Formats: sequence, C-alpha cells, structure tokens
Amino acid sequence: MAEVSIITPVYNSAAFLQQTIDAVQRQTFTDWEWLITDDCSTDASREILRNLNDKRIKVYHTKKNSGAGYARNLSLENATGRYITFLDADDYWNPEFLEEMLNFMKKENAELAYSNYARCDEELNPVLGDFKADKTVTYHNLLKTCRLSLLSSMYDSKRAGKEFFPDGSKREDHVMWLNLLKRIPEGKPLPKTMAKYRMHASSISRKKTNIMKDQYLVYRKFMKFSLLKSWYYTANWALNGFMKYSRLFN
Repeated sequence: MAEVSIITPVYNSAAFLQQTIDAVQRQTFTDWEWLITDDCSTDASREILRNLNDKRIKVYHTKKNSGAGYARNLSLENATGRYITFLDADDYWNPEFLEEMLNFMKKENAELAYSNYARCDEELNPVLGDFKADKTVTYHNLLKTCRLSLLSSMYDSKRAGKEFFPDGSKREDHVMWLNLLKRIPEGKPLPKTMAKYRMHASSISRKKTNIMKDQYLVYRKFMKFSLLKSWYYTANWALNGFMKYSRLFN
C-alpha cells in the first residue's frame, strides 16, 4: 500500500500527457500509486498509457465518455493511499512536490494543504503571476472563491475520509472541496511554488461569463442555499475570479 494516491483523468490529452508522466516519475518522493482513468480518449492517449512500464501506475477505462469528475471518482474508488492528491493530464509538478507537501502536512498536523502554483501557457511559460497560497482555507471563505486547485492540494483521507466528486456539476471540484471542508476545520497554505497549471486559450475555467449559472448551482443545488444567498455568493465568486486573472505580465 502506497502512502500517496495520485488521481488523474485523461481525455484526448496526448499533446501533454507524456510530460505529465515524466513529472510524476521524477518525484523525489517515490512511495506513491498513480490511478489514471481514461475517459474514452480518441487520440493517442490510450497508446501512451498502454506503453507505461511502472508497477505503481494503474490505468482504468470508462465505458463511455462521462467527464472528469466521473473519471476521478473511478480512480478514487480504487485508491489505497492515505494521502490523496490530484493531477490533470496536462499539468505539471516540480520534482519535490510530493515530498514538500507530505513534510508540510506532517509538520503542521494538517488534514488538508495547498501550495502556490505557476499559471502558464501551453509551453509552460508564465502568463500570469503565481497563484499564492497565502490564506488558511475554511468552508466559509471557500464559498466566496475557490482557492484550492486540484493540482496543488493534498488531503489526509485517514482523518478526513475520501471525498468524491458530485454528479451533474461542471464545478465539481469546488463542490468537492466545500463538502470536504464541512468535515474538517481548515486547509493550511504552503507558500512555495511547486506546480504549473496550463491555461489553454479555450479553457472553460477562463470563460467566467459562461459558467456563472454553473457556479450559482454550486450554492443553490449542492449547498442547498436560498436563491438570494446563492446569488450573493455567486457575485462574490465572480468578483474574486476577475481579480484572480486580471494581472497579466507585461
């Protein structure tokens, strides 16, 4: 049984998948298992996964294309590690990511932790300032903005329990973190940049106006808030999202 379980969904990620694989295999901490679920890719992703030769990597396949949340849940169901972390198939970790995160969590007795991450273009060149892990995260302050990114966070499933992604939400990561933080008091910040997030030109996470309804449903449908309360938190989320992406490098 590995100490850390890494959860990755894959869908038509051949352009970046090998670089992500290399980033995991270069980790200075080596007691991990990597659970990858391919969500019916139609590009070369399946071939890349078939050619993997590492006993720590377990590959699963969905029966039909069902989305990243479903693929992550399939991996989570089979995860055996105490510490759970996530890495999408086009993102990147610095070699010391797992080691630094584990050491920090154990030193701070943390149930959940998150670090800085660099915001990059498809070639991993910085396009925005690093996202800073500078605040302790709680359920209440996470309602107004999702400070937790999957690629730079880790939680202790022995203490917090496994938390699965909800069905029917395009903001499933935010719902998942909110549900997790209902059970634990806080997530602690590690102010070091140890991951790189690729910001694609067509990324849904950048099209804030297109997902206002989806974010509203986080509060109305999944948190069971009133209509007025749901719009209040949606407005706060939108404002914080604008500020998050407004500072471009010159």
